[in-house]
Amino acid sequence: MDPLDVIGNLHNVRPVYQPIVSAIRHDVRGHEVLGRYYDGEEWCSLKFFFLHPDVPEEFKVEVDQHLLNIALQEVLDQGVEGLVFINRSAKELMVNDGEDLLELLLEFQERGLELNRIVIEVREHDFDEDFKALNHLLLYYKTFGIQIAVDHVGAKSSNIDRIRQLEPHILKVDTMHIRNNDSQGFQDIMYSLSMLANRIGAAMLFETIEDDYQLYFAWKHGGRYYQGYYLAEPRFELSSKESLRISVEEKVNHYIKREKALVDQRLHFVLSWERKLGEIVTKWEGAKKVDGFLERLTTEFDESSFRMFICDADGIQISSNFRKYKDSWEPEQNKKGSNWAFRPYFLENVMQMKTWKKGILSDVYSDIETKELIRTFSFPLTDQYFLFIDINYSYIYENEFLLM
Repeated sequence: MDPLDVIGNLHNVRPVYQPIVSAIRHDVRGHEVLGRYYDGEEWCSLKFFFLHPDVPEEFKVEVDQHLLNIALQEVLDQGVEGLVFINRSAKELMVNDGEDLLELLLEFQERGLELNRIVIEVREHDFDEDFKALNHLLLYYKTFGIQIAVDHVGAKSSNIDRIRQLEPHILKVDTMHIRNNDSQGFQDIMYSLSMLANRIGAAMLFETIEDDYQLYFAWKHGGRYYQGYYLAEPRFELSSKESLRISVEEKVNHYIKREKALVDQRLHFVLSWERKLGEIVTKWEGAKKVDGFLERLTTEFDESSFRMFICDADGIQISSNFRKYKDSWEPEQNKKGSNWAFRPYFLENVMQMKTWKKGILSDVYSDIETKELIRTFSFPLTDQYFLFIDINYSYIYENEFLLM
């Protein structure tokens, strides 16, 4: 299809709407405005038009303005509440310094549209353009109450500083990334994005959700909004909660029950290890016989652990590392005297154990030596000495409640 057919036949160009679903109320919180073109036989996506490198930006702006004009009028005419998401590339926004878009929005403001309902989406890779000018324009839009969303966030970790500088209202995350082979890499990106969102006060919107697992992933990782074909396809009509393909509320209730069950199993695991160690600690004979104590302890945790050691309250390791190689445990005496107080949360965890006399199960993390995902169970032997048991990945994998 020739892109010129689009610009020459705007009467065949119509907006479609894909709903944005709220994680709080499980209803439709807004719509993203997309475009369709009727070629005489069927309605086709306008993605080919907007991504075509030879189509002048002025033409793209004209089509986008046409779509937005129709969409906003339908929103007002039908009394539909919620957010209106619109896509604009950096190059489009820079045409006429972004005044075309702002003038149209101000016209609809006079007709009763509140501009804080408008969300302008810019793609993260657009930051490779003249970011200074783009940032200045988006900050200018924000003074009118217009919200800003960054789409495909996480595609480039080098843009974290620019996102922080812009302070968008919404970060859009493409859940298709969790289908890639490097899913662990995406988990690391998600951790960074969650931290960033909390710092700048941005909501997270997970898009391209196409199955139950992706919806669960979005819920699990703190998504405030959901979007994708699993919930609803783009359609010419503005959507309501009743028109969604699934009941998000029922799905979330299922996730909550599952998560509570896993948490319950994990708490029982911690309590069982505390009881077990509470009995064993009576055999503690002090720092001078520390390696003998650990050697006896290895038989109690032979299946679940691959490494254990003991530190004092300042983080100094007073024991050897007892490390499991295949079927046997071997002491690594060269680890004595190591100071682990530099590790995040180490001293805080020690003080908590000292105060509450309870064990602590760490989050899942990658071990520096093995590069495998592990967890560490820490337990106070006395007010001055603390036991650390590293749980091996195979045991974690066999017990789903330890993976979550």
